[in-house]
This record gives sequence, structure tokens and C-alpha cells, in this order.
Amino acid sequence: MKKYVCNVCGYVYDPAVGDPDSGIPAGTAFEDLPDDWACPVCGVSKEDFSPEE
Repeated sequence: MKKYVCNVCGYVYDPAVGDPDSGIPAGTAFEDLPDDWACPVCGVSKEDFSPEE
């Protein structure tokens, strides 16, 4: 599964880790995150993330 980087603050969403503070379990692909999920660091939406190169 691909990692995604926040274009605003640089936070990296790693599917192997998930986002436990937001209730997202490890193994959750970026594409499977809820539409209302937001960057845990700066609060922007999924649209502000890009695949990590």
C-alpha cells in the first residue's frame, strides 16, 4: 500500500500504521479512509494529500 504526504504540513499517512489517534486501524489504505478524515497535524482534507514518490 502506498504512503501519502500532506501537501500543507508534510505529514505522511502510512497504511501500515494507520491513524490510531483518529480510530483508523493499521492496514487501512488511504483510499479507504472516510471522506471526512483530516490530516491529524494540520487538519486539511484528503484532497490535500499526494502519493509519496
